[in-house]
Amino acid sequence: MQTFINRDGLRLAWQRDSFAAPWSQADTVLLLHAAMGSSQRWFRWMPRLTARYRVLRLDLRGHGQSQIPSADQPFSLAHLVGDVVELLDREGIDSVHLVGNSAGGYVSQRLAIEHPGRVKTLSLFGSTPGLKHSHAPTWIPKIAERGLKTFLAETISERFDAKADPGLVQWFIEQAGSNDVPFIARFVLHMCTHDFMEELGAITAPTLIVGAGQEQIGHASAYEDMKQRIAGSETLYLDTAAHNICDGYADRCVDALLDFLDRKGAVSGDLGQAAGA
Repeated sequence: MQTFINRDGLRLAWQRDSFAAPWSQADTVLLLHAAMGSSQRWFRWMPRLTARYRVLRLDLRGHGQSQIPSADQPFSLAHLVGDVVELLDREGIDSVHLVGNSAGGYVSQRLAIEHPGRVKTLSLFGSTPGLKHSHAPTWIPKIAERGLKTFLAETISERFDAKADPGLVQWFIEQAGSNDVPFIARFVLHMCTHDFMEELGAITAPTLIVGAGQEQIGHASAYEDMKQRIAGSETLYLDTAAHNICDGYADRCVDALLDFLDRKGAVSGDLGQAAGA
């Protein structure tokens, strides 16, 4: 992991990985994780993505190895968007193929709305335009009463279905359940103030929307509303009620992403392509 100190004085952690052909000009893919997640959550995506692209992963402020804002420091979705822009500026990257999972997708959508020149393509996984119309506010008193790990274990059916690897589920509970509870409460409640559906028409990047067809945390019907507002966007549904599709259905999500990037002309550094195979 690398770190930088952002404009607010917070230490943010990120990393770059690539096994694309060293002589290629492979495009950059930026992955933004879900609430209570970290860059580690993309581990099943990395072998295939890094074989073809330069991949950046950022720990959102307050998550993973990034610093947790103090209670008296301002925090908002706008701050998270600014962190991404600052990372791209520091690395001299003009634009990326942006991939957002759940809350990471809120950041991605806002970035595509406010900074369209920085987004070559936008791929959203389990990500509606904010959490305002969800039951997420009810999580906070339950977490305070039972603890984060217990809450996640008791509500795991919202996130993983019966097909999920038990080892993955337990790892998720331990990893997500180790977050700072006061900050997670602050994060979730802030996201519950957002509904920017009516602003999605400003997104100009080619957009892929992948959702759980029986979504329980958000509303699956929102994905069709998103498609209608984002010109030329496309939707794909996985037949599950489990919200955590990027974890539980990693291979199918990567299949969808790579197909989308291929069709939208992303520059790959795949060794076979680079060698003219």
